[in-house]
Amino acid sequence: MKETQIVILDFGSQYTQLLARRIRENKVLAEVLDFRTSAKAMQNFPNLKGIVLSGGPSSVYENKAYQIDNDFFDLGLPVLGVCYGMQLMTSVYGGVVELADHQEFGKAKLYLDDFDNKLFKDVPNEKLVWMSHADHLTKMPKDFIKLAHSDASVAAIKHKNKDFYGIQFHAEVTHSEFGNQMIKNFIFDICHADPNWEVSAFINKAVAEIKAKVGNDEVILGLSGGVDSSVAAALISKAIGSQLTCIFVDTGLLRKNEAQKVLKTYQDNFKMKIKLIDASKQFFTALKGVADPETKRKIIGKQFVEVFNSEAKKLKNAKWLAQGTIYPDIIESSSPDHASKTIKSHHNVGGLPEELGFKLLEPIRDLFKDEVRKVGINLGIPASMINRHPFPGPGLGIRIIGEVSQEKADILREVDDIFINELIKADLYNSVDQAFAVLLPVKTVGVMGDNRTYEYLASLRSVNTIDFMTASASHLPWEFIEKVVTLIINNVDHVNRVVYDVTSKPPGTIEWE
Repeated sequence: MKETQIVILDFGSQYTQLLARRIRENKVLAEVLDFRTSAKAMQNFPNLKGIVLSGGPSSVYENKAYQIDNDFFDLGLPVLGVCYGMQLMTSVYGGVVELADHQEFGKAKLYLDDFDNKLFKDVPNEKLVWMSHADHLTKMPKDFIKLAHSDASVAAIKHKNKDFYGIQFHAEVTHSEFGNQMIKNFIFDICHADPNWEVSAFINKAVAEIKAKVGNDEVILGLSGGVDSSVAAALISKAIGSQLTCIFVDTGLLRKNEAQKVLKTYQDNFKMKIKLIDASKQFFTALKGVADPETKRKIIGKQFVEVFNSEAKKLKNAKWLAQGTIYPDIIESSSPDHASKTIKSHHNVGGLPEELGFKLLEPIRDLFKDEVRKVGINLGIPASMINRHPFPGPGLGIRIIGEVSQEKADILREVDDIFINELIKADLYNSVDQAFAVLLPVKTVGVMGDNRTYEYLASLRSVNTIDFMTASASHLPWEFIEKVVTLIINNVDHVNRVVYDVTSKPPGTIEWE
């Protein structure tokens, strides 16, 4: 990308994409590259202003520790090492990193030791930052000075003569106070980047790239009605028009009346070719007896591929399979040979069998959810569609904990529909970022009237988040929750108990599976 001004070398941190997002929030385009990228490859970035080394799960003192092409430090560019990135810089310059007796995970107080430096400009002396490390620096690297510390470790360092900085904490995580200020200081006061990246520029570039890639071929896209697939479809349609065919698969794992609502919305607002395929029996049969969430995701992904393959045979010039893959999908679905640890796989990320014969088109894979929404609005997609809460590709298949069945899907659909409709009625839907219901493989004893019941337990989940990489449970009014619970128990057969999930991310994930 010619516009790229900051390159992030990814050593496998679950927060790597957050670094890119924080930088791009400031209208500076950042691109994430594998840590094995060579310094020579930076010749492809004529506007490069700085390098960021991400965190990661490795330890620099291990034999198979992730390393860096040391020529990066000879490019004459500022470098910021974050967590593992700081430890790696320490090792390269002769310092020592060891396993800490007191490991830091979560919030820690940061104290500045050097107030006259650009990284901490307009940042107060004492603040809370987000730590996530088992190793710590025990010997300073040559020609580096300490900028800050926590109660347990050296927390920030800088080279005496060069713009090489290291921070042990994660400034990119929202829990770090003044974290965005530190990032702004690095990209503007140290790297002297220009704030010139806009969503409109992304659209124009993406449209041109789609046209160049696809040519006269046809493209098929799995349309779910969610934000990601909707924006991907609109973007591709803008580029190639009638060469796009959208396939809407009714998996039996969709929200209540989802197929009808989505088709009506698209027919009213877009001139797209859409095929509705009812494959619910196929999905339920394939999922019978399966409880493991990763196995369920893979089965659902495989069934999608089979449906697309079947439909593709009817499209003579279909060469491309388009997907609404976005950045969080990529980071949470890292392949085994990548540095990061897999949290969960996504059915629409990689793994397409070669025999499928499609090339993959993922026009929004470099965007975060909020950026996807901005692109959608710019493309003219109705706000009612763009502002819908995220819905996972595997649908209710991963919101039914344990084995999936038609009966459980029908129960969960009703529970979820009541919850979402009540949020809308109470004018709460747009004040939370993702809300849904989960059905547990647990039955509990209850009393309805004079009768004993033994029915399913459902959980309500609602979170607030900026980036979907970290999230906190929504503080919904207690009266509202009581009303929703009453409506569910009185109107949904086979549910006699409802709980509300207050777990944040981390340590949990937003979805249960």
